[in-house]
Amino acid sequence: MRGTKGVIEKLRSVPLTVKVSVSYTICSILQRCLSFITLPLFTRLLTKEQYGQYTLYQSWMSILMIFTTLNLAYGSFSTAMVKFEDRRDEYISSIEGICLFLSGIFLLLYLPFRNLWNRLFELPAFLMVLMVTEILMSMAIQLWSGKKRFEFKYKSVIGVTLGMAVCAPIAAFLLVIVCEEKGYARILGYALTNIVVGGAVFILNIRRGKSIFTKEFWKYAFQFNIPLLTYYLSQVIFNQSDRIMISHIKGMGDAAMYGVAYSLATILIFVLNAINNSYVPWLYSKMKEGDTKENGAVSCAIAFLMSLLLLGVIWFAPEIIQIMAGDDYLQAVGVVAPVTISLLLLCYVQFFINVEFYYEEKKLLVISSVGAALLNIVLNVLLIPKFTFVAAGYTTLFSYIIFAVCNYFAMRATLIKHNKPNDAYNIKGLLAIFFLFVMISYLGVVLYGNFLLRIIITIAAALIILWQRKLLLQTVLKIRERK
Repeated sequence: MRGTKGVIEKLRSVPLTVKVSVSYTICSILQRCLSFITLPLFTRLLTKEQYGQYTLYQSWMSILMIFTTLNLAYGSFSTAMVKFEDRRDEYISSIEGICLFLSGIFLLLYLPFRNLWNRLFELPAFLMVLMVTEILMSMAIQLWSGKKRFEFKYKSVIGVTLGMAVCAPIAAFLLVIVCEEKGYARILGYALTNIVVGGAVFILNIRRGKSIFTKEFWKYAFQFNIPLLTYYLSQVIFNQSDRIMISHIKGMGDAAMYGVAYSLATILIFVLNAINNSYVPWLYSKMKEGDTKENGAVSCAIAFLMSLLLLGVIWFAPEIIQIMAGDDYLQAVGVVAPVTISLLLLCYVQFFINVEFYYEEKKLLVISSVGAALLNIVLNVLLIPKFTFVAAGYTTLFSYIIFAVCNYFAMRATLIKHNKPNDAYNIKGLLAIFFLFVMISYLGVVLYGNFLLRIIITIAAALIILWQRKLLLQTVLKIRERK
């Protein structure tokens, strides 16, 4: 009993922000695991063409979302939660009003000329209307959960997220079983789950905010996020251009190889997003107080944690690819290391962007993102024909290096402009973690032919980390509960 009480007391003593961060991360892992577990089920029930319909729907939704929501659950949202701290509900309902307005404009442009538009979308009109509705309701959930994160209320968000993660594949499976158009059925199962839950949240947000139009909030949101549209679009190009260009230059076979490797390399991006979602409210509270010194240790701890997780992907990439896709895709292993390293750089980029967003400085971010996307395209055109699809992994890595460097200097310029000290991040520490991470990553690549030696080294490293766990925990616990 004493042991149990001791564990309970230790759990109670953990700062709320740490509980929130860990809870969201675990929730994201469970959500991803459920998605991963159900993937083989749908690939067996659907033909490649039917599964392609679902993929196409998701791709268009990621693009259309930018225009019908302006990505207002990101960008301006975190700063608005700080700036309008006492009017958060009213701000959220106003943002829903903007999304409703933009969705209406799209439908007015689409429906009268839907036959023409559908040649581009390659989807029937009912799915396009469904897509707009799903985007609108999903946005409501994102706004609601974003506010909860700022209030460090995580239980309801986790409950809703996991509930949807369970219900969506069940609904999709049942519809796939009974419908002939199985590709559309899978789309419908996931979409209806988002629409039903999101619809309830949409109404709840409006009831709490009491208004879908507040001139001050509409003006603020438009002025903040419209200049970021080129940034969001460039990120879509950044993420999709490699596969599109490989398919055109080298064919669908190489594009499939790269797609498998890219999916594996970025498999942990959901962990990065979960950490950042719970980290930003803490960071902004510190910036508001004018005390960001301890963020140097905290950001290094986050970078160190991400590097450890990413190393697991790189070191055991051959085995993971064999399990996920089979021996036919083993050539793709050459892409994993550079793209996975890019993910740590993306973590650094997010650190710097958080500061730029806080001070509402966006011009340099847009320039750097568009420049990095264009650089990636140019390098792909030059190198893919000569060095096959593996070159695309290294063009991605080089482009992210440039992107990270540009955003670091953009952050510095922002801090100078606002007369703030450049003490939020320990750049030397972040660079040391990055270079050590790169060296250990390529040690794993060199040892791809020796599975046993990789296992021995991994176990030894895990024992060292376990031995030094107190030191690591003390660093992580620097995220203290807001007073």
